[in-house]
Amino acid sequence: MVRIAIPSDSGDGLDSYVAEHFGRAPYYVLVDIEDGRIADVKVEKNPAISHMPGVVPRYLKDRGVDVVIAMGMGPRAMDLFDRFGIKVVTGAQGKVRDIVEAYLEGRLVSRPYQPKFRPHEF
Repeated sequence: MVRIAIPSDSGDGLDSYVAEHFGRAPYYVLVDIEDGRIADVKVEKNPAISHMPGVVPRYLKDRGVDVVIAMGMGPRAMDLFDRFGIKVVTGAQGKVRDIVEAYLEGRLVSRPYQPKFRPHEF
């Protein structure tokens, strides 16, 4: 079994949309994959909605998450997930169901973190 966590903007499970900001997402959809198919789906509220750095990676590790799929994520969070042995895939947009299906079919390709502002662009 593989457990995937995806930040979402609502508690609608597979019908939710991926939240734009990983750490401030109101919910995380946990999707269990067995034999290449969705076996179970759970929705959990973000315990660190006020954005307490470092809380979400440990929270998801404690829930047995193997893979995190998100729209984007900062380098500090990516480093923490790496330390916990959790794979990070970024660049996801759209409905959670479509993202999971794309991941299972090998069509979801992680994009490197791109900060919105760089100091030399002011």
